[in-house]
Amino acid sequence: MALHSHVFEPRPAGPTSGGLAAARPTTVRRWVVHVLAALRRAPEIGGLVGIAALLNLWALGRNGWANTYYSAAVRSMAASWHDFLYASMDPSGVMTVDKPPLALWIQALSVRVFGFHPLAILVPQALMGIATVVLVYDLVRRRFGRLGGFVAGLALATTPIVVAMSRHNNPDALLTLCCVAAVWFAVRGFEDGRTRWLVAAGIAVGLGFETKMLVALVVVPAIALAWLWVAPRGRLAAVRQLLAGGAAMLAVGAAWPLLVALTPATQRPWISGTSDNSILSLIFGYNGLGRVTGQSGGPGGGGGAGGAFGQGTGPLRLLNAALGGQDGWLLGLAVVGAVVVALASKARRSDPRTAWLLVVGGTFVVTAALFSLAHGIFHPYYVVALAPFTAALAGAGAATVARRGVPAAVAGSVLLAAGVLSEFVVLHNYAGDLSWLRVVLPLACGGAVGALFVFRSARGRATAISVGVGALLLAPAIWAVDTLGYATQSTFPAGGPEIYNVAGPGGRGGGLRAGGFPGRPGVTLPNGPPGAGGFAGRGGATPPGLFGGASSGSTANPGAAFRRGGGFGGFGGFGGGPFGGGSAVTVAERSYVKSHGGGTIALASQSSAAQAILAGEGEVAGIGGFSGQESDPSISWLAGEVAAGHIRWVLYSETATTGVGARPGARVALNAVQAACKPVTAVAAGFYDCSGRAAELRAVG
Repeated sequence: MALHSHVFEPRPAGPTSGGLAAARPTTVRRWVVHVLAALRRAPEIGGLVGIAALLNLWALGRNGWANTYYSAAVRSMAASWHDFLYASMDPSGVMTVDKPPLALWIQALSVRVFGFHPLAILVPQALMGIATVVLVYDLVRRRFGRLGGFVAGLALATTPIVVAMSRHNNPDALLTLCCVAAVWFAVRGFEDGRTRWLVAAGIAVGLGFETKMLVALVVVPAIALAWLWVAPRGRLAAVRQLLAGGAAMLAVGAAWPLLVALTPATQRPWISGTSDNSILSLIFGYNGLGRVTGQSGGPGGGGGAGGAFGQGTGPLRLLNAALGGQDGWLLGLAVVGAVVVALASKARRSDPRTAWLLVVGGTFVVTAALFSLAHGIFHPYYVVALAPFTAALAGAGAATVARRGVPAAVAGSVLLAAGVLSEFVVLHNYAGDLSWLRVVLPLACGGAVGALFVFRSARGRATAISVGVGALLLAPAIWAVDTLGYATQSTFPAGGPEIYNVAGPGGRGGGLRAGGFPGRPGVTLPNGPPGAGGFAGRGGATPPGLFGGASSGSTANPGAAFRRGGGFGGFGGFGGGPFGGGSAVTVAERSYVKSHGGGTIALASQSSAAQAILAGEGEVAGIGGFSGQESDPSISWLAGEVAAGHIRWVLYSETATTGVGARPGARVALNAVQAACKPVTAVAAGFYDCSGRAAELRAVG
């Protein structure tokens, strides 16, 4: 101990700034000492971090640019502080992405520090996934002990969709971290009743709002209800504290939208996903109620029935073929775990488990109900936001049985039986996959139940329930490891075997291979027989090592496929089709632009523009939103962009002018271009020079 105090004692400060320089490394050393001490007291934390790091970082480089839509935006944002501030998709600052910027800000700052490379974008995402696992561990440990924390952390770390999203650049990894942090702060607040914890929770929700808007609010009802019910310092004080937390949430969450609203439209990009260039329309429409009640246009509009869109709504949606393998394995364990905790606490306000259950269980119920009933644009990877609370309830239920807060044998029997039942429902949707579990699960969980009746000691109960829960974790853990075996380069990432991983826009592809879907022998696809879906797959790949190994489908050279004029397959990729918004820019068009004074080429789909932006091959901008159908820019706006020199060339696309449902996309603006601008027929049909044609465009409008 004397050695420790000598090594880490701060050195005396001199007359210069050397004292401050000495204090900084000393603070770091003390932090390291505290971390090491925590690991000695609870070595399972190190195990959880190691497992999460291995799953999130192994062969991460093979994912290339992942969702090229966001990667292209990061390149634009990292090169210009104006584009950074307003989350511009393109380097010309023509149109934003369709989400708020916080996740992209982190990625863009990483790119500024480490250079434009896929790992500079993806590693921060992986670290967010690890941090979420640690928070969930501590969230459960504080009320249910180390066993419960470890079960919850392990369950989350091995949830397939959590692994997939931690290896991807969609904003959901940060959204999930913010939501878990908000719940963690609230639970901490019940320990001493201090307002600062609710303020911190409000800040976390606000940051989640700046990541993905209204969905971050799913944690608010449970936090508010629990705080009012328990009221650590009285009901009146509870109301004041909630108002303080709400004010913090509003201040943080409204900061960027207010900036955008106060900036004149001529000085910022068009708000993607809107028809009126209003940030409020993006918040409450495309990224808000439209996702729940249904909206036309865009990918998945109207609640499509395909695997990429959740396969319809209903109370069993979370267990269906699209969602079950992502986060449905432990739903039965989580639901019964919540009941077990409720029975053990008897809903007494004085029992700290009551407040914990109201916050965590309430968030689980709100999120599960929202995802089960959403009729709008809904993708399976959204359930990553439910995964932490599923894992937390599973861990709390297991720990409660082990602690004998309820009749252990009976409660453990129901808990494990529910876990087996939900896993059987999920396995039913993946015929032929993990068939051996249909034998192993009943045997292992049945043996654990028998042990609960035989062994009455605390150690015996803990061992028995650990064996049963461990058996239930086998399926999701195997799927989590399967996620590492191929590149997840898609707008719609998913965990598990590649055979089930739908390659959305930007995914690898080129159509289904001649031999059908590779994968485990005898596996039947839940969404139709091989050959029906047109989703490409590689299968059977072995991760070459940490960070490394771009696969044959990688986009390590994003310009290569683009220069060949094709898309990336999948759902039409970026070369056209339902999400491509028409043809991408070709070499001939870029060469012509370069030799005739340069300027930005506008086309309908931002996704189609992404490859050119990633490759740095000329100024390209999408003006119709993600697929060309989500944004409806006015003719007068387009004329203003042409007059300001932000857009000169336009690539007209017949596909992009058809529209989807009630959302016209870029149809009106592109039709005006066809009527007012000069066709460049020597290059390609549908290619127009709009230089000096702003007045003509306005006249058409």
